[in-house]
Amino acid sequence: MASWKDKRKIMQRYDLTAEMYEERYSEEQRAKYEAALKNLDEIAGTVLDIGCGTGLFFREIAAQASLVVGVDISRKLLLKAKQQARGFGNVFVLQADADNLPFTKSFFDVIFAFTVLQNMPKPPETLIELKRVAKENGRVIVTALKKVFALPMFMDLLDSSGLKVVSFVDDENLKCYVSVLTLNI
Repeated sequence: MASWKDKRKIMQRYDLTAEMYEERYSEEQRAKYEAALKNLDEIAGTVLDIGCGTGLFFREIAAQASLVVGVDISRKLLLKAKQQARGFGNVFVLQADADNLPFTKSFFDVIFAFTVLQNMPKPPETLIELKRVAKENGRVIVTALKKVFALPMFMDLLDSSGLKVVSFVDDENLKCYVSVLTLNI
């Protein structure tokens, strides 16, 4: 099991940067969102945004989904995400650990995990948990920072997850890889 001590450090780091998060990362995050959405056929039904941060992505997906749940381990980021969610009747936020999600099996149609895997002590366990809460025909979109994951390492991680790569973006203008996955059926 992943170390709670490691996760607590991540939570504290994001709590400390919550006030400047959007100023520092919004442009980079939006580029990831654009790359992911360009490679996704549609967004419909139930959507999970793991590591939702301040809720920047809600604007991109709320109109297309019946339900959006934003999850983050940082309480201070979630307070900002809650403000973003107020503008939508179908968006809710919840503090939770990405490795132990409080949802039933096969609940979400689409799962997004932007900038999450490099913060997890055991990324393979995180992918297993995302797979657990994804519907059989659902999509799981994950990114991985290039400075943390060499391409062969990331591809091995995806391959070992039991998820099937539907599309993959390795754009030199992005600081991360963007992958759209589905359950390997």
